[in-house]
Amino acid sequence: MPYEIEYSPETVDHLRALTARQRSIVLDTVDKQLKHQPTVETRNRKPMRPNPLAPWELRIGNLRVYYDVENDPEPTVFIRAVGIKERNQVRIGGEVIEL
Repeated sequence: MPYEIEYSPETVDHLRALTARQRSIVLDTVDKQLKHQPTVETRNRKPMRPNPLAPWELRIGNLRVYYDVENDPEPTVFIRAVGIKERNQVRIGGEVIEL
């Protein structure tokens, strides 16, 4: 059963901070990677150490998507944040976050 993907209101603002090309890449990759088995660890998808953003990270080149997964009542992937990785920092919506 495919997972439904929901973007938080903050994530919409994060996407606006990206270029049109980056937005397109993020949206396409999220649909491909997280629609089925979002909690299976892969080379670009991994659980994170405890942090204030989300328990899972999807890497897309230098872009990062932080998400959470719930199975009840319906299987849903909640996209919590989208940012750009720059060395050991992530820029989310113009704000630098250190993870």
